[in-house]
Amino acid sequence: MIGGSTHGTPARTALEPSWLGPASYWQPAHIPTSAWLEHAPFGFWLVDELRPRAVAELGTHYGFSFFVFAEAVRRLGLESQLYALDTWQGDDHAGFYGEDVYESVRTVADRDYAGFTHLLRGYFSDSRPLIEDASIDLLHIDGRHGYADAREDFDEWASAVRDGGVILFHDIAERSEGFGVWRLWEELAPRHPSFSFTHGHGLGVLGVGDVRSDGLTALFEADAATVREARATYERLGAVVSRQATLEAMPAEVASLHDVVHSLSGEIDRLHGEIERREAAITELRASTSWRVTRPLRGLGRARDRLLGRRSRP
Repeated sequence: MIGGSTHGTPARTALEPSWLGPASYWQPAHIPTSAWLEHAPFGFWLVDELRPRAVAELGTHYGFSFFVFAEAVRRLGLESQLYALDTWQGDDHAGFYGEDVYESVRTVADRDYAGFTHLLRGYFSDSRPLIEDASIDLLHIDGRHGYADAREDFDEWASAVRDGGVILFHDIAERSEGFGVWRLWEELAPRHPSFSFTHGHGLGVLGVGDVRSDGLTALFEADAATVREARATYERLGAVVSRQATLEAMPAEVASLHDVVHSLSGEIDRLHGEIERREAAITELRASTSWRVTRPLRGLGRARDRLLGRRSRP
C-alpha cells in the first residue's frame, strides 16, 4: 500500500534536515556500469519523499538509476508503477551496443521487481501515447544529451508529470562537445522551483506546479549555506556508492587480468618453443656437410670485407 513501512528503517531524527533521511544511506542492490552511481542516495531519498504512484525514465541503458527507483519502491512497500524507456541500441554519446544490454536489464526487472516495472522499448516519442497526461510523479530525463534532444524530451514529456511532481535532468554539469543539457537547465531552472547537484556529472531537480513536499521545498528555497551543505552531503554519500561499485568490480577485473596473464604465458611458451626450434636448426646446419664444405668460402668473404674496410660479419 502507498506509504507502507520501510522494513524496519528508522524514521528521520530531529537533528536531520528535511532533505535527508534514512533512505539516503541505503546501498543499491544492483550496480551495473553507470554515470549515475553518485546520485543513488538522492534517488532513494526522493522516492521516499515523493511516494510516487508512477515513475518514468527516458534513457535507461544498463538500468542503474531505474533499479535505484525500483529498489526504493520495493523496500518502501509502495504501490508504484515504473516505466523504463529506451531503444537499448545505444547512441553516439552512450555508444552502441548489442542485445545483451537489454536482456540484462530485463532479467533483473523480471526477477527482482516483477509486477511493477515495465520496459517500453523504442523511441521516446513512440511510447508517449502510452502514458497519460498528469500521471507521472517522477520523470527522469537521461536520453541523448544534445540540447535539441533534451529540449524535445522535455517539451514532449513535461505534460505527463502531475502537479507537485518532479523532473530530474542528468548531466547538467557536463559541457563536453555535443552535450547541451546544461543549456536547457539554465533556461528552465530560473522559471521553476529547482535545485542542482554538481557532482556525478550534475543532476537537476525541477519542481512541477505546487510542490507539497517539505524536503523538496527546503531544497528549492535553500540559502547558500544550505545549498553547500546539501551538495556536500550527497556528494559524500554518492562517493560511498562509487567505492562500493569499484569493490564489486574488482573480482571481475582480477579475473580479466588472470586471463591476460594466461594468454601472455601461452604466447611466451610459444616463443620459447620457436627459439628452441631455430636454435636446433642452426646447430643441425653447422653440423652438416654443406656447412663444413663452405667454410673456406666464408673465410674468403671475411677477408674481402677486411680489405674493403668493412666490419667483418659474425
